[in-house]
Amino acid sequence: MSEELPPSDAAREEAVDEVRATDPDAWATACAEDLEAEKARRRAEYGPHPGSAAEELKKLVDAVADKLSGIQSPLFGAVAGPAAEQVVRQVVQQAKAAVEPVIERNPDVFDHLAAAGNELLAAYRSAVEAQERRWTGRDDRIDPRDLDERDDRGDDGGPGEHIDLD
Repeated sequence: MSEELPPSDAAREEAVDEVRATDPDAWATACAEDLEAEKARRRAEYGPHPGSAAEELKKLVDAVADKLSGIQSPLFGAVAGPAAEQVVRQVVQQAKAAVEPVIERNPDVFDHLAAAGNELLAAYRSAVEAQERRWTGRDDRIDPRDLDERDDRGDDGGPGEHIDLD
């Protein structure tokens, strides 16, 4: 049996230098691995991440087209039923043929429209919340539009209005 001597300090430093030389950006690599693991965990927990607005619109068009094509309406009657179904399928196919090239050529437009819609929704929500605060009296500030012009004839500043019975 031969005994091996532990490596000297110089040999250990060379081994560490070799490891450092093989992965110059170990921190970035570790962060990327952690990020991928977190993404995989979230996909498993919440399902796949929604695509771009253009992809979602295309999915919506496909789903609506499938539903419309599968409708069998009793309103058309037995005679007009097959012909009406054929017309519906043809209209759906024409609509898909018109929409899909636009979606494919301009995917960024739909992302911008979705972002603009979100901004409009946020502005609307803010306006509604401000109005609700005014209505419910939870706002400490007094809006000058709420003040009506009253004379000083015995108005005690209560919430009611003075009614002249003369």
